[in-house]
Amino acid sequence: MTARTIDGKAIAAEIRAEVKRDVAALAEQGITPGLATVLVGDDPASHVYVRTKRKACGEAGIRSWDHDLEASVPEQELLELIERLNSDDEVHGILVQLPLPEHVREQTVLDAVRPHKDADGFHPYNFGRLLAGSPLVASATPAGIQELLIRSGVEIAGKDVVIVGRSNIVGKPLAALLMQKGAGANATVTVCHTGTEDLAGHTRRADILIAAIGRAKAITAPMVKEGSVVIDVGMNRTEDGLVGDADYDAVKEVASAITPVPGGVGPMTIAMLLANVVKLARSTI
Repeated sequence: MTARTIDGKAIAAEIRAEVKRDVAALAEQGITPGLATVLVGDDPASHVYVRTKRKACGEAGIRSWDHDLEASVPEQELLELIERLNSDDEVHGILVQLPLPEHVREQTVLDAVRPHKDADGFHPYNFGRLLAGSPLVASATPAGIQELLIRSGVEIAGKDVVIVGRSNIVGKPLAALLMQKGAGANATVTVCHTGTEDLAGHTRRADILIAAIGRAKAITAPMVKEGSVVIDVGMNRTEDGLVGDADYDAVKEVASAITPVPGGVGPMTIAMLLANVVKLARSTI
């Protein structure tokens, strides 16, 4: 068995086309969705990622405002910028690119973004609404993973989903999304992490295995149930180039479907961010 490749680029293109149509519809009502991005420091990966997001906004017809700050910016100055963006009616979504410099308290900054402008769904209010099953917006990467599964025809309801990784960005919100009672969810979800005993014992029973542990090729073929679906969230830079958290070449011989790295989850994150900005803009009507 060789797994079929789940093409994140193609599915993300579908969503971005839908976003573009939604933006045009809002324009007829006199509303142009707008996203303000805040980038602190000179982390190369962050710069590439934010540049891609800004380009995607332009292609979709979403206005964007770029705020690039030195790594030495005082926390108070950053908080004052966020408050100005909170008060700007033309800005519907605010995205603070992570990570932030060590002297800046990350959660304090994320908490400063008003919930109805939280494009990435990281504010505790939005996190709580997600867990309760009524999110204003869901975190972009978890929402993108759910859409990948749905649009690839993968049955989620009643399946055993194992998520390896418990971050606030992927693992926790994704578990909350997939355990909800409703379409595109209703799964039995297990979240594994660095404290999990017998990790392979958990991953081998997964119908859907999501690797978000942040370690190159940590998920090997013997850890994967035959015929399962593997979603690889990892983006690890190695001497061999960019690789995921799953050993792609080996795992694809066991799984029924798998996302590549790059070209899997990454494009979906950007597409769902755009969709979130549209949702936030629509909520102002």
